[in-house]
Amino acid sequence: MRVLVYAENGFQLRGLAGLLSTLGLSAGATLVAGPKSSVEENAYKVLGCIHHVEAERLTAGQLAEALRGLYAEVSPLLVIGPASKNATDAGSRLAATHNLPMLTEARPVEVSKDGIVAERQVLGGRAVARLRAGLPAVVTVDTRLYEEKAEGLEKGAEIRAHPAPPATVEILGFEPKKHEAVNIEEAEVVVGVGRGFRRKEDIAMAEELAELLGGVVGASRPIVADYGWLSEDRWIGISGKKIRPKLYIAIGISGAPQHMAAAMDSKIIVAINKDKNAPIFQYADYGVVADLYKFLPLLIKKLRERLSL
Repeated sequence: MRVLVYAENGFQLRGLAGLLSTLGLSAGATLVAGPKSSVEENAYKVLGCIHHVEAERLTAGQLAEALRGLYAEVSPLLVIGPASKNATDAGSRLAATHNLPMLTEARPVEVSKDGIVAERQVLGGRAVARLRAGLPAVVTVDTRLYEEKAEGLEKGAEIRAHPAPPATVEILGFEPKKHEAVNIEEAEVVVGVGRGFRRKEDIAMAEELAELLGGVVGASRPIVADYGWLSEDRWIGISGKKIRPKLYIAIGISGAPQHMAAAMDSKIIVAINKDKNAPIFQYADYGVVADLYKFLPLLIKKLRERLSL
């Protein structure tokens, strides 16, 4: 089956290679931009010939233009890219041009000559929809879900350099938002704080717990958007960051669908809430019904005692 893969940078190639391996497929060609060093580091042979656009970053229009040219050359039955904003934008332009079906933020589970079957979260993460589309089709995926699947795959794919397509929109400059020195999306341990915290100063307890566990502090919408106690890069939710740590401890968080949709890929979820009927207990692997102001100090004390042994 002819497959075309595209990515915004070399780091996304690892997850895309893992996905192809999982599906038993290999790409006829791969389009990627970003630093050359990261492309060379992730040049898995399952990605086929890698066409590297020599640019640090591309606009969605440039990525779509480069993708259109390679699509005409390869004539693939399946186009797979990352579920980032720019990549989804570029994929949708390709799908519109060729009247192709497109599945976004999907997890392909079966690909055959009859079409593709994929799953994606719907209703704020409360349900999973099973979708089927005929081929050719465009699919975007969360590449992080498949990074571990790339372990052991052979590297050394051919890399061909290409100039960047001309930009139809001129970018005058970038002014990034101010961020703290944390990345909750990559953290292996996340301690989430919610409306159960009565004062900003009390979040220090969660920070102390996160420090003991080697993790970082995240937050639900009220803490970030309503109270402004933490910055946006700590926001766990559909409008914030998606996390998939080994351990997620949700403290004083009710478990709204928008929040849980972004935390459902956590391997273990521990919920601490004084309301035994809080929705989060439906998602938790372990639940503690307790007042966080009484429970957290005890938990921190016990952890300190254990770590000092």
